[in-house]
Amino acid sequence: MKILHPNGPPTDAEFEEYVAYATECRRRVKEQMNKRKPDDEFARIGLSYFKAGGDEVVVFCPESKDAIATQEPARRKLRQSEGQPTEPAEPVPTAQSAQAEPTAPQAVVLVSPVAVPTPSAGPKEQHFSILYGDTGYSYESIMGPYLQGAKAVIIEDPYIRLQHQIQNFVRFCETVLKAGTVKKITLITGHDDKTPLAEMAEKLEELKQSLLEVDVELEVKLNPNIHDREIRLDNGWIIKIGRGLDFYQKPSSWFEVGAHDLNLRKCLETKVDIFKGDSSN
Repeated sequence: MKILHPNGPPTDAEFEEYVAYATECRRRVKEQMNKRKPDDEFARIGLSYFKAGGDEVVVFCPESKDAIATQEPARRKLRQSEGQPTEPAEPVPTAQSAQAEPTAPQAVVLVSPVAVPTPSAGPKEQHFSILYGDTGYSYESIMGPYLQGAKAVIIEDPYIRLQHQIQNFVRFCETVLKAGTVKKITLITGHDDKTPLAEMAEKLEELKQSLLEVDVELEVKLNPNIHDREIRLDNGWIIKIGRGLDFYQKPSSWFEVGAHDLNLRKCLETKVDIFKGDSSN
């Protein structure tokens, strides 16, 4: 700015021209990043500026202003805009068919209705993505329906070692307890040279004793070679979350909304697959 106006400040019109040009350059970078990243981190940035009079001006790149990917950058919206095939409409009766000659009356046979038992609606397989910044996903909302009838839970997650990760595991155990039927939880997690094993063991031991008070056994196994994340229930359901239990963003403050209620906590990008496996395992 000092190079362009060494002898004084620019006029409002000149300054708005510079801001519009800088915002356009920033938006072009954001659009390219949005094309390269699999999540929506760069799709939710509104780029605009306010004039001296207070009017907001949204800046677009001329070459992509009318592109769908620019106007609707969130991938979820693009998937929904593809639409689903509709069922064929039923034929509409015409006047000619309505005026057709009546046929001979047919004998009417009264049949007593037979009650057909309908199967109880249970949880179904699910495969979905949690987008960056999404809210409304807690352990209970994701796993709760699938815990019904389960007596044993095995969770494999290599990153239940630091304090916030163990706190997430405590929340997971609380979700399991709400099912009312689980009697054993087995945790298989990993460690490395930087893992504070003594502190980790102390916290998990406190949780173990707390679970014993409600008649639930906790078994902890360490496997330094573990990598995949998976939750297996003895009722046959398998729950796979790409990031394991640690798919929440860290709150910027522990006094903001979402700091304690995970339904309101912003998430990181991850995939969730819930399917039926072998209940004998």
